[in-house]
Amino acid sequence: MPFESGSVSFRMMELPRAFPKNYAEKFASHRAGPLDAVGAGEQRGWVTGRHLLDSKITDDSATYAGWVRLALRQAERKVPAALLKAECRMEELAVQAAEGKAYLKARQRAEIRQSVTERLLPNMPPQLRAIPFVYLPGAAHLYVTALATAPLDVFSAALASTLGFSGSPSTPETLGETLKKTDLRDLPGTSFSPEMEHEAMEAAPGREFLTWLWFKAETQNGKVALADSRDLGVLVEGPLTFTHEGNGAHAAVLKKGAPENSIEAKTCLLSGKKLKEAKITFALDEQHLWAFGFEADQFLIRGLKLPQGEGQLDAVSRFQERMIFLEQWREIFLDLFGAFVAARTDAKKWKTAVADIRAWVKDRPSKR
Repeated sequence: MPFESGSVSFRMMELPRAFPKNYAEKFASHRAGPLDAVGAGEQRGWVTGRHLLDSKITDDSATYAGWVRLALRQAERKVPAALLKAECRMEELAVQAAEGKAYLKARQRAEIRQSVTERLLPNMPPQLRAIPFVYLPGAAHLYVTALATAPLDVFSAALASTLGFSGSPSTPETLGETLKKTDLRDLPGTSFSPEMEHEAMEAAPGREFLTWLWFKAETQNGKVALADSRDLGVLVEGPLTFTHEGNGAHAAVLKKGAPENSIEAKTCLLSGKKLKEAKITFALDEQHLWAFGFEADQFLIRGLKLPQGEGQLDAVSRFQERMIFLEQWREIFLDLFGAFVAARTDAKKWKTAVADIRAWVKDRPSKR
């Protein structure tokens, strides 16, 4: 499972309340069925974090190092396209020869395809996919690997069916509501370009946050103060994706060399584009580094590398350590976003911040 080792891609979900005490019983009642029962339709159900065939969910198997560690398994039988095409063609030729026809009508070919599929399908091994998640009992959030909309919808529906409630993806809008009780979409648009008026922009809180964070890091020698007065090292680097949210919106992706220092990056900012995607590194010290790809519109985290941690640990202790680092990353992220929201919702502070960012855009050095 992806949370146990290596880098991990995920999104956060905010929950309306904590899991109930009998959560294991609820997940067990919606566990994945036997694979021999998988037919043409998709079978969905929960399995433990041990492996995709372990559907025996108990209080012990549902948790690992104090965390709920489960996955939504999706199983489906499919006939490979090349095999289906060949089998259908063989049947079509046999029918043509038997009936003395030069060709078959579309309806007859469709009937052959349906018949061949029904004949082959039971002999096809089920194809398995999974959507793992981890959750700390008592918390009001979880981490899930569903980045795209389709698997997120599937996961959310399954969670609601199991627990009686689901969560909301942790986006700029939902976290703005959580942190400040403010719908950031209702705020007027902001232009960080000294060459464009605010009226030309629509609200884009995620991109505003990422561009603001980039500005903070570059103008404060790579240091951003956290709420507890600790200095956090922040590095924003390429690949960079810039997007203009107004009319004629389009993206610009900068990859070569050091795009964060390029004249192309400055040109993007001057044209009114904001930073939508980038690679970010957080550093509290040499032993506590988090590096990840960040998509600002949906707050998607790709390839998060956690701190190295202790050298010699057993598997349970290693997982527990990784979850501690994951929670520390969330605390840092929410601290930074909270500072942005506080500035964004204070007209006076935001006016000053925008003026400073515009000066940074205009005067920042750039290289070809």
